[in-house]
Amino acid sequence: MTRKTPATGPLSAPAITLLLQLRPARQSAAGRAPSRAELPLLPLVRAVPRGYRKSRPGGRNEGSWPGRKTVVLPRRVGAPRPPLRREPSRLSPHPPRYSLARPSCRARRGPSSAPCLQAASRNGAGVLRGCPSAPPPKRPCEAWVGCGEDVKPFTPEKAKELVMALQQPAVFCNMAGDWPALHWNAEYLSEVLDGKTIQFRLGLKTVDLVPQFETRCSYVKATLKEFLAWSCGQPSCLSGPFSCYEYSKYWAYADYKYIARIFEDKPEFFQDIRWSDFGFPGRSGKESTLWIGAEGANTPCHLDSYGCNLVLQVQGRKRWHLFPPGDTSFLYPTRIPYEESSVFSKVNVANPDLKCFPEFRNTTAHVVTLSPGQVLLVPRHWWHYVESIDPITVSINSWIELDADHEARVEEAITRTLVCAIKSAEDPSDGDLWLNPTEVEATSHEINLQYLNKAVSAYFKSQQASVSDQACSSSTGAEQRTGTSCKRRRREGGCEPEGCRLQPHQLGFSTERLQKIPFGPHLIPVLPQSQETSSMDAVVLESDSRDLLQENKGGHFGKLHCTRKQLVTSDDCEKPAHQMHSDSSSHASQAALSTNDLLDCLVNPHVINLVARLLLERTRV
Repeated sequence: MTRKTPATGPLSAPAITLLLQLRPARQSAAGRAPSRAELPLLPLVRAVPRGYRKSRPGGRNEGSWPGRKTVVLPRRVGAPRPPLRREPSRLSPHPPRYSLARPSCRARRGPSSAPCLQAASRNGAGVLRGCPSAPPPKRPCEAWVGCGEDVKPFTPEKAKELVMALQQPAVFCNMAGDWPALHWNAEYLSEVLDGKTIQFRLGLKTVDLVPQFETRCSYVKATLKEFLAWSCGQPSCLSGPFSCYEYSKYWAYADYKYIARIFEDKPEFFQDIRWSDFGFPGRSGKESTLWIGAEGANTPCHLDSYGCNLVLQVQGRKRWHLFPPGDTSFLYPTRIPYEESSVFSKVNVANPDLKCFPEFRNTTAHVVTLSPGQVLLVPRHWWHYVESIDPITVSINSWIELDADHEARVEEAITRTLVCAIKSAEDPSDGDLWLNPTEVEATSHEINLQYLNKAVSAYFKSQQASVSDQACSSSTGAEQRTGTSCKRRRREGGCEPEGCRLQPHQLGFSTERLQKIPFGPHLIPVLPQSQETSSMDAVVLESDSRDLLQENKGGHFGKLHCTRKQLVTSDDCEKPAHQMHSDSSSHASQAALSTNDLLDCLVNPHVINLVARLLLERTRV
């Protein structure tokens, strides 16, 4: 007997009854029960979960995710009905947007990750904190295979534009959420380095009026495992390298650790750090530095002569005290202890001695607490004092080179020549630790002159390259010509026009574009803090930054500083003699002038800039 099946739609009820009546006849004829493959097909329309409306024939589900269609599956008679597979969200007609700042949440699979995902869907800023449900994988990159890419708030091109244009510190959020380097906590690094010793700097937790420079600290070589045992107070550290240092009295800091050296036998780890997301392709961990510290570990207040700084916080929190370049005269700069590219402040920012340094009252502090997953931009020549406020902190930074560094290298070469020449003539028995431990040794005068000549030659090569670029590009060339002419006018007339202040650091970005910086939940400016405000009330950037943005509403761009020439204001030339006398040391009014007092005047950033300007003009002629 033959039967015609309708072209579309399910079988009618009489047809189904007829088919069921034929089952016993087929079973008796074959002598066995028919297999499931021999049963006739019945079309089944898949059920739609609650909260979704059924779609039009052949169309999309109006209430489902875009691109998801109603599925029509064949089902055989006698086969069990497939269970209903509910969509991830029953109530919302749109899929939740998961923008996770901690990669461990996105990498997890299974029931343990459900609370993290639910929290992410409820969080307006899309950032998660504290997901202790599962340990990090043995190799961070394994967690990212097939997981897809996070949607960044800024493209690499836009991020680089912001880095080059910003003239005040700012915090990037949700830009490094998929970096495997966020797994680099101290425990993980201890397993990866597997007994490799690194040098730790130890200092007292007591707050003194004098900065705790690196020349006043102790140093030990230990493994990260020994450091973690010491920070936890385990008895095993009583006989280790930290046995002479009580944790309640000392802090330890593994600072300035070049990742290229630490992981020289594991180069695959360089790719865990992706500065290419900020528009710097090819820059990875090989060009980065690692910082691991205990609570209280700090870096004395200083400015970096070269480039700008990008800092990724991995574990724990750090509090940053930042000061604009215009506050240099109020911070009492010194080059003792000497370290190339670092200008230190005589003031202990955490506990300033206002009797010896009264001008410090005039500074404008920008204080921010950096949390894991956030990236801080420290613009060129911004002073900063950094302290760890959690038991264990891990940070990764990279200094970004700028075109203005060519002139800064000439200034640093002059400074090195003067400092080494004068300090080397002193009596070694005086015991003055004038060389920072980061410097290997005091170089000879001949080597310093060679370095100076190379710096001057590199400066003029960069000037020639900039002139060639001006001829190639008319749009960018116009802005660069403005910067070059401003520098020339400053050399000839000794003035600093207002229109020139943005050029060296801005590098081709107009003022109009600078005013359109998209501050918001993904880019938060670090605003000034009044001196009366306690350091404990510093701005803390948490996952939901809407309250902070509300306070900053109205647009505050801070001061726009960019060149080394603005480091010291013209007020320094008119400073009374008794104030300069009090700047030298806490006992300046009673003690005789020392070599360091003389150097503080000779290698003052303002003086060195004038000397470099004269030297470059002489070389040009």
